[in-house]
Amino acid sequence: MNQLKFKFSATLLLSSLFLLPHVQADELPNVIFVMADDLGIGDISPTNPECKIRTPNLQTMANEGITFLDAHSPSSVCTPTRYGVLTGRYNWRSRLARGVLSGTSRHLIPADRPTVAHLLHQSGYHNQMIGKWHLGWDWAKVPGSDGKEIDFTQPVKNGPDVNGFDGYYGHCGSLDMPPYVWVDTGKATAVPVRKEGVTKKQNSYGWYRKGPISPDFEIDNVLPHLFQKSIDHIKQRASTTDGKPFFLYLPLPAPHTPIVPVPPFKDASGINPYADFVMQVDHHMGQLMAAVKEAGIDDNTIIFFTSDNGCSPEANFGVLKKHGHDPSAGFRGHKADIYEGGHRVPLIVRWPDGIESGQTTNALACLTDFYATLRDITGQPAEDLGGEDSYSLLPVFKGEPSNRKSLISHSIGGSFSIREGDWKLCVSAGSGGWSSPREKTAKTKGLPSMQLFNLKSDRGERSNLVASNPDQAEYLMSLLEDEVTRGRCTQGGSVPNDRDVEFLPSSDE
Repeated sequence: MNQLKFKFSATLLLSSLFLLPHVQADELPNVIFVMADDLGIGDISPTNPECKIRTPNLQTMANEGITFLDAHSPSSVCTPTRYGVLTGRYNWRSRLARGVLSGTSRHLIPADRPTVAHLLHQSGYHNQMIGKWHLGWDWAKVPGSDGKEIDFTQPVKNGPDVNGFDGYYGHCGSLDMPPYVWVDTGKATAVPVRKEGVTKKQNSYGWYRKGPISPDFEIDNVLPHLFQKSIDHIKQRASTTDGKPFFLYLPLPAPHTPIVPVPPFKDASGINPYADFVMQVDHHMGQLMAAVKEAGIDDNTIIFFTSDNGCSPEANFGVLKKHGHDPSAGFRGHKADIYEGGHRVPLIVRWPDGIESGQTTNALACLTDFYATLRDITGQPAEDLGGEDSYSLLPVFKGEPSNRKSLISHSIGGSFSIREGDWKLCVSAGSGGWSSPREKTAKTKGLPSMQLFNLKSDRGERSNLVASNPDQAEYLMSLLEDEVTRGRCTQGGSVPNDRDVEFLPSSDE
């Protein structure tokens, strides 16, 4: 009877969200979006039954929510994925054609580009970013240094606050990219007084590039520090009487390098430091979920957990394999690649008031879909600008089919793939990233300039069917061209890309 009552209540709630043009702020769920860094789909038990790393807290989260088995980051590397999550737009439409930003890069998302934070702000949310930004912000520069030296005493401009966040606390790039400085809503918490770094020779797992580091920035303590900041924020917002729901965007720096698990997680996996670090991430997720419950806001808080791309070779695949562990769970490739291992990621969503527990789904999803999902939850209309590549996940939460039929993926080198149904076309001769064959090698070997796979019969992407199925390849190329040139993959008016997007094989192939 209780379960039947839950199903009815959840269905009624979600139906009302679809029908109402606007939802009262005090009825809206709090939203917490947690994104791990370089965590493979095979690295947690909910998305890999053969996982050899213990992740009990994420398994509990999955048991109490919905697990996506066919979810993808919009890129196989971090900066572009972060762009896609916040804007609901494929990253390659921006100025960033390939690669990632550094810790000193200028800001990527213009202030007038709609983001999830802007969207939620319109519905009365308080928005906070805590963690690894990696979308650039504008450091002040020392006069006369030709822009090469940062003045940490001056305010940071064009940070997350211009992209819809009320406040932020974090570091600019990856945790292996200097400067190692905490910035709290435009102000460095401490000025660096020295430089620090660890070479790969000194520590093959825990290395990070040498650069300025502040006295209050402790590399080994960054992960627990960010979770504690987040838990404190959750408690503070839960006790606030302003009636505003909150959005917490928590992009983690782990298990990306430097891989620095601390006791009691150090050596706890019996595998290697990477596995230890994944266990630590899982532990902190348990702490965060416990804090939500203790704050009395569990029922109407929606928590997303995912990763920005596949696992990195820095995890030491050889050691993991000896222990029977595959971070890509049988899919080909890894971080940076156009193959599935590069961009197929874990995605778990838990929302007691809105999602029936214990669900798994094979619905196609992309992390850009976060935008449209929150737009539907808040009852806001779709606009031509904002969420151009975003489909709502709310139907999937209710056990209904997804509206997403196609998916465009992008590699570190700028290679494209497009997927519809079981068919996937890679517009590349090789991996488009770091795994074999790299693009230059593939071209030298005279491999075909495109690769066509049927993922139902060949999840490992080993049999190139482009020669035997030219009509299918031609159809997918026309679909890719349409979605690139229209500036969107969703319905709506055409909008311009920020640059001329090259997606066809180059003539020398």
